[in-house]
Amino acid sequence: MRDKRMTGQQVVGRLRSGMTIGIGGWGSRRKPMSLVREILRSDLTDLTVVSYGGPDVGLLCAAGRIRKLVFGFVSLDTVALDPHFRAARQTGRIEVAEYDEGMLQWGLYAASLRLPFLPTRAGLGSDVMTVNPGLRTVADPYGSGEELVAMPAVPLDAALVHLNRADAAGNAQSLGPDPYFDDLFCNAAEHAYVSCERIVPTAELTRSAHPSTVVVRRLAVEGVVEAPGGAHFTSCVPDYERDEAFQREYVTAAGDPEAWAGFHRRYLAGAEPHHRRPATTATVIAAAPAPTTGGKPV
Repeated sequence: MRDKRMTGQQVVGRLRSGMTIGIGGWGSRRKPMSLVREILRSDLTDLTVVSYGGPDVGLLCAAGRIRKLVFGFVSLDTVALDPHFRAARQTGRIEVAEYDEGMLQWGLYAASLRLPFLPTRAGLGSDVMTVNPGLRTVADPYGSGEELVAMPAVPLDAALVHLNRADAAGNAQSLGPDPYFDDLFCNAAEHAYVSCERIVPTAELTRSAHPSTVVVRRLAVEGVVEAPGGAHFTSCVPDYERDEAFQREYVTAAGDPEAWAGFHRRYLAGAEPHHRRPATTATVIAAAPAPTTGGKPV
């Protein structure tokens, strides 16, 4: 199996302005934040971002990198709306396609199957059809008379996801209670990149966990990045919970341009892992397993 290990900088170096990029995770949970911060340090712009959004969307909105957002929601879980997303949405700085959560899942699934659309009942009877006037319905061709939404495929140029464990070939494992839709993001993309808490030998992925926890398969993955604490400040259970204190600091700073400039200078301008507060950095790194190279501790 080919060794696909890369750095975050190498991953972002393969992306281009104008791309459609899917970002895995869910709200403020298991987001590939180290890769998002690499985008912030790059010159990428004019992006279409597809996400069940959290601070990934907020940070990219704050930096002016998003042209269009395709989303089911943008939430910090314990904070209803990401403040940077809310400001961008209310001022019309970004184009949006807002779908029901199940519709977005179905759009990614259609893209993963290389189909133009999939029929669904999700969205019927709601304003989703009003705010997305391009959506169409289709009649059941088998004669039931039912009219269904024809959810268009949401193909991606690239996908970025963060998992608990991966091997060097790109098989990636979710050890938390929910895999979210990271597999669909990867399968819907031309190029998929996985960051993870720890790269381990392939056999270790199923030694202490059920094989079904390996939710992303190597054939869909182009690069793997070992990034302990790489989901911070979102959660990556069971490795670590969301850093609520850091999230509150993020939200507070977002409300004031001067405070945000200070936040950006302290936490976003430097290389990984210096984005974290010192105490948080020590806690997250201590909780994360030791980095490995080729399955051997370094």
